[in-house]
Amino acid sequence: MKKLPGLLFLLIAFFTFSGSHSSSKLSRSMESVMGRMSDKDSIVCWVFFTDKGPAPEVLLSSPEKLISQRSIDRRKKYLSPDKITDNSDLPVYAGYLNSIEKMGIRIKGKSKWLNSVSLKVAKTDIKKLEALPFVSSIDLVTRYSKRYKAETPAAPPNEGKALRGTKVLYDMDYGASLTQNQMLQVPALHNLRITGQGVMIGVFDAGFNRLDHEAFQGLDIHATWDFVNGDPGVGDSLDMGEGSHGTNVLSSIAGYKPGSLIGPAFGATYILAKTENTESETPVEEDNWIAAIEWADSIGVDLVTSSLGYIEYDPPFQSYTWQNMDGNTARITIAADLAVGKGIAVFVSAGNEGHHATRNTLGAPADGDSVVAVGAVDNTGSRAYFSSVGPTSDGRIKPDIMAMGQGVRVASSWTTTGYGYSSGTSFSCPIAAGVAALILSQRPWITPLELTAALKSTANNANNPNREYGWGIINALAALNSIPVVSVNDEASLPSGFKILGNYPNPFNPSTRVDFELSVASPVTFELYNSAGERVISRSENGFSAGRHSYDLSVGNINSGVYFLKITSAQGTGVLKLVLSR
Repeated sequence: MKKLPGLLFLLIAFFTFSGSHSSSKLSRSMESVMGRMSDKDSIVCWVFFTDKGPAPEVLLSSPEKLISQRSIDRRKKYLSPDKITDNSDLPVYAGYLNSIEKMGIRIKGKSKWLNSVSLKVAKTDIKKLEALPFVSSIDLVTRYSKRYKAETPAAPPNEGKALRGTKVLYDMDYGASLTQNQMLQVPALHNLRITGQGVMIGVFDAGFNRLDHEAFQGLDIHATWDFVNGDPGVGDSLDMGEGSHGTNVLSSIAGYKPGSLIGPAFGATYILAKTENTESETPVEEDNWIAAIEWADSIGVDLVTSSLGYIEYDPPFQSYTWQNMDGNTARITIAADLAVGKGIAVFVSAGNEGHHATRNTLGAPADGDSVVAVGAVDNTGSRAYFSSVGPTSDGRIKPDIMAMGQGVRVASSWTTTGYGYSSGTSFSCPIAAGVAALILSQRPWITPLELTAALKSTANNANNPNREYGWGIINALAALNSIPVVSVNDEASLPSGFKILGNYPNPFNPSTRVDFELSVASPVTFELYNSAGERVISRSENGFSAGRHSYDLSVGNINSGVYFLKITSAQGTGVLKLVLSR
């Protein structure tokens, strides 16, 4: 989605593909399946409506009646004030729902964005639905299977060690999660005290059965919902799946236990959605995911990470094929792109179907042109053997970016204090999404497409993107620095006072960048003291305006060791601990 108007084309293409091909309201796939059904058989289908009922413009004039204030504020980054809400935000018309329920049919799910409901109906009911004047088309709810990789206690080679050729000293002890963070330059942002604060992230997975784990003790969870069972409990160990996968995934982005595991965005706020049933041989239905993304939008999330990894399901179930990975066919893809159009950054797993010489192995919604599809590398930076490849069937490069997804350190789903390792694009995706949250925390005004552009343009394969690596392994620090700081003429962006944000690199030689904020213009003095308390450098600089600043501190030929940098402004004084390593 290069432009918001492209959403209109996307929706037209969707209804053209899914809708009737003659006077019938049934899709071809629906008619094909019905031909094999007996009158007693039932099937899950989508029923699409012609409109949103009478006088929808009344609600559109009051956005606060349709979505939360947080969602309104997020959309303002992307949309003009008169277009904060549109027809897709209106609820499905209650009169149509009542008519269906009076037929004795239970409504399974609703999508206001697609103006449809999902129903489990008998063959004999389908013709009755087709006869309703407000029904525009009927199609199958596509189902998937999912391959989960079990967590293991064994560490991959070199896990938890600094990357080859590096000498590091970070403010946090990452333990065995060091490599997966360091590969993406996450510790550099953590050293600046950037942890995802102020960002709300939606995590969609198969339940979260160990939220009492020590790595989640400080986690800010705003809301939860189980879209499989229809209740707020996302950790039901015996109800449609046991939730271990979601526990592993959540810990890779949000876990915090120094010495054992640190996720990139442990300081963010989270909402958790159970969208999948992990019971053996049970197909996953797409309507749960679509309901979850609409729920997340209404709450006001900034970013969604979804570790889907779906594959085609065996007949008689309807599934999408690799040819359908064109960005306009799969309903999950349509919903994901719509979410981006409403200001949500959507990160999804590219898939775990490995390499194919002549075609893509992607799973929806990784084919979306506005969705960030994340592939996986191992701890050496080489593509993981299972990581799905592109391009999309219409020729676009996928995956978009890469992160570590083989041998990822995770919280154990079996104990409250244990840890293990998991592999899959299910884990590279949340780690990459965590990096995105760090950037949004410091550049909250950027749109999802601007965020994606920053990640891609600074990744290690940006000069030669391809179907295996996309634009490559992302770099958190480079991506952040590629986005200009907002003008201090914007009063809303001004800091509230004097604040030292940190320095990078640390250790350093011979210079380091010191970041700080001022709420008023002020001269600033930088004084460096050695461990004996002796002042070795003193510099005063004028002309710092209100806003965020970076100062390059060069220390010349002083000896290696621990130093303390005292920074003084008109608003106060602060001290940083620095390490000079020759």
